[in-house]
Amino acid sequence: MEEEIILVDTFDNPIGYLGKTETHKLGLLHRAFSVFIFNDNNQLLLQQRAKNKYHSGGLWTNSCCSHPRKNETTLAAAERRLMEEMGISTPLKKNFDFIYKATLDNGLTEHEYDHVFFGNYNSSPIVNTEEVKDWKYESLDNIKMDIQKNPNAYTEWFKICFDEVQNRLFHSTY
Repeated sequence: MEEEIILVDTFDNPIGYLGKTETHKLGLLHRAFSVFIFNDNNQLLLQQRAKNKYHSGGLWTNSCCSHPRKNETTLAAAERRLMEEMGISTPLKKNFDFIYKATLDNGLTEHEYDHVFFGNYNSSPIVNTEEVKDWKYESLDNIKMDIQKNPNAYTEWFKICFDEVQNRLFHSTY
């Protein structure tokens, strides 16, 4: 059975549940999270999504992202997926939320109420190759320049929230 997504209103109140594929085909607002892991040099751990992902395959993005399950807190979901995708266990701190809507490949639409978490980790991840093609730690300045030069190499949600992440990093303790 396909994973069900938590549909929400613009205040993040649950209003129902629907399969992941159908939610993205219809472009319905749903709960999601994005994890940004930084090392002690303030470099961001980027992941390149596996080519076989149902959307945005092969694109560079934040350290981890997904959707919480029914009756699962967003923090617990973020911790779970960070371990499943990147083999990382580290404390996460919620930093901000944002809502976005973006047309993706394969006729899908992301429309997410996205909870953004920051964390710290200094080692190499142990990636799940079903989820992740490649990874790297990169400075925020280099990422910003590369997004400007190669915008099609990055996921839509990452490009949308990157400036806010950069602004908040310098006012945050993760």
